[in-house]
Amino acid sequence: MSVYWNHRVKTLSPYVPGEQPRDQVFIKLNTNENPYPPSPKVIEAIQKATGDTLRLYPDPACTELRREIARRYGVGPEQVFAGNGSDEVLAFAFAAFFESSREALPILFPDITYSFYPVYARLWDIPFAPVPLALDFSIRIDAYKKPAGGVVIPNPNAPTGRALPRTDLLSLVRWHGQVPGTVVLVDEAYAAFGEDLEMAALVSEYSNLLTVHTLSKAASLAGLRVGFAIGSEELIDGLCRVRDSFNSYTVDRLAQAGAEAALRDAPYYDGVNKKVIATRNRVSAALRDRGYEVIPSQGNFIFIRSPTRKGAQFFTDLRERGILVRHFDKPRIADYLRVSIGTDAQMDRFLAACETEESVGLGLTNS
Repeated sequence: MSVYWNHRVKTLSPYVPGEQPRDQVFIKLNTNENPYPPSPKVIEAIQKATGDTLRLYPDPACTELRREIARRYGVGPEQVFAGNGSDEVLAFAFAAFFESSREALPILFPDITYSFYPVYARLWDIPFAPVPLALDFSIRIDAYKKPAGGVVIPNPNAPTGRALPRTDLLSLVRWHGQVPGTVVLVDEAYAAFGEDLEMAALVSEYSNLLTVHTLSKAASLAGLRVGFAIGSEELIDGLCRVRDSFNSYTVDRLAQAGAEAALRDAPYYDGVNKKVIATRNRVSAALRDRGYEVIPSQGNFIFIRSPTRKGAQFFTDLRERGILVRHFDKPRIADYLRVSIGTDAQMDRFLAACETEESVGLGLTNS
């Protein structure tokens, strides 16, 4: 705590990202990165963009990138906003659409979800009211059909992996559409790993719907930092007003070039992500056969509970065996681990470690 910090900084509880190890080789299953490399066309595009033009500022409007996104999702470029990762886009959306006032209605999002949401709310002094998940960790859509300052729904949710059908989300968008000014933000960071979840093509029908996306997961570009939002022109204009009051040049030249190439190479990524889905389903079945609780997932990760180990101990045991996963020491989920889906070889080592740990937990070995 510093005497130089203002009141807002003193009261913040910053987001804590997953560990990025530097001094030891791990099987890294803790930050939901795609285990497969980006398209070779992405690397080629970035290499071509590396040259004398780096002395110039990038296109602040991300014109070509927005056109590629628009083609991919069947919308107009004027309905697309590009930013420096979906985290930045989310931060701008909180600032643009949710009121910072004690008298304002609170925004709603799940109580167990992406832990950046409450951080953004506190950063912008936005009142919020977390909505409890059901006992099976599903989102109860009717609980969000009440007056609110806005709604944020991740689909699939993280860290649980559970997803809602589009019909449920559309019913929520329609319900809040009866009151002008209430934005329903659907965070689709993991939607590419689910079945028929994406809602971006529907933004022309619903002016209060904003979908937020990232190329970090489905396009294997976590290191490039490109995210985007799709919504009505008035919502996109609101995001632009916040961006241009903060930093007009948020997406650099290399990131724009690589992102455009990724969006043009859909066949490559369709193949990659089908492998991730197949591995997720195989590993989920194998864990259930071993007695684990595995929450049904439509993300590139699974949320599991050991039949014999507390979450913190299981996390530590796996780490000692060179496997990093994510543990959230929070109510209701302290005994669960979130495990990103790696390659088949990585997940086979993970399964072997799980089998060893359960043998130890049951007192069947001395190792």
